[in-house]
Amino acid sequence: MGPYLSGFGNHFATEAVPGALPVGQNSPQAVPFGLYAEQFSGTAFTAPRSENRRTWFYRLRPSAQHAAFAPFEAHGWRTDGPPPSPNRLRWSPLTTPQGEVDFIDGMKAYAANSDVETQSGVTVYLYAATASMTRRAFFNADGEWLIVPQEGRLRIITECGVIEAAPLSVALIPRGLKFRIELPEGTARGYVCENYGAAFRLPDLGPIGANGLANPRDFEAPVAAFEDEDAPHQLIQKFQGQLWSTTLDHSPFDVVAWHGNLCPYRYDLRRFNTINTVSFDHPDPSIFTVLTAPSDTPGTANCDFVIFPPRWMVAEHTFRPPWFHRNIMSEFMGLIEGVYDAKAEGFAPGGASLHNCMNAHGPDCASYDAGVSADLKPHRYEGTMAFMFETRFVLRPTAQALALPGLQGDYDAGWGGFEKARLP
Repeated sequence: MGPYLSGFGNHFATEAVPGALPVGQNSPQAVPFGLYAEQFSGTAFTAPRSENRRTWFYRLRPSAQHAAFAPFEAHGWRTDGPPPSPNRLRWSPLTTPQGEVDFIDGMKAYAANSDVETQSGVTVYLYAATASMTRRAFFNADGEWLIVPQEGRLRIITECGVIEAAPLSVALIPRGLKFRIELPEGTARGYVCENYGAAFRLPDLGPIGANGLANPRDFEAPVAAFEDEDAPHQLIQKFQGQLWSTTLDHSPFDVVAWHGNLCPYRYDLRRFNTINTVSFDHPDPSIFTVLTAPSDTPGTANCDFVIFPPRWMVAEHTFRPPWFHRNIMSEFMGLIEGVYDAKAEGFAPGGASLHNCMNAHGPDCASYDAGVSADLKPHRYEGTMAFMFETRFVLRPTAQALALPGLQGDYDAGWGGFEKARLP
């Protein structure tokens, strides 16, 4: 695997075979080596130049060369469930499945607020896998994927090349891009946010200025790499909320060269430049935004991806853990490693929690007691990485998520030990 290409949203040009990229035009009458030109569009043709995302592929065979798709059943992907509940929910980590279960078969939908037809909202999945995808590929016609590994490295083969993503990094797969996931370490576990709205991008920095948070140069795209394999491959797609499958007589990863700005990325979360208060009060979690998918309402995201990484806490005369709050946004949280500073126990790496719109939450009793009695010297949080998918729509937990043995029935008890304040 060759080096990566740096920069978020850049227009890249890369070729696995010298001379494969046409010069001066995208679709000449005769493409070098008899390759097939194909435009991969992630936005409408007439989208403004600053928003337009597209890539030209030059491949061994046209993507259109396949038989009809047929429905494909995978129970873990089901998002149906009861009406939305205001109750706070928390899950223990997924257990490792028995036998050989690949990334696609190891997916479980936990919560959704999506409207696939109108392209808004998200679906949140957790995955636990024990086998690489073999002669099997997937693409999502409904939305892009933000993959957050929690345990086990992923080797992601895509039409643009190969990306490796390990815990403490994330991978972004554009809507419609074909990919296959291999497990170099044999098992893997993590989270996926399926975003149906506007594509994830870096947030504006506003008064922060030109630097801070995630640096565009730290996002890495793959160089061109291809497979020339004439053997049956299953191709699965997600289309309008359902899975469909067909069989190809070749590997779909046959792009020899490409150029454009619609491609997969990986990002190392440890490179995030955390901004924090140096005076008083705990800042809003929005200051930890890595990526945002905006909505048609300015300042209100379809989805924000927010992290809580190692950082210094120096605020004076301040309750340093996250304060109690009720939020217009709905929050799905996960933990990659370590301990989250607002929860003393029960929130384990690989676990998840859901706090929906306007329902009160915050530190549990033990974390509160520690926060109000702490000696407020400068303190550094180490060995931790929590994250949040924050979305403007209420998240509906799926029936299967509510039936999981890892659903913690005693979650509310964490707020049960507070004493009434005493007035003079």
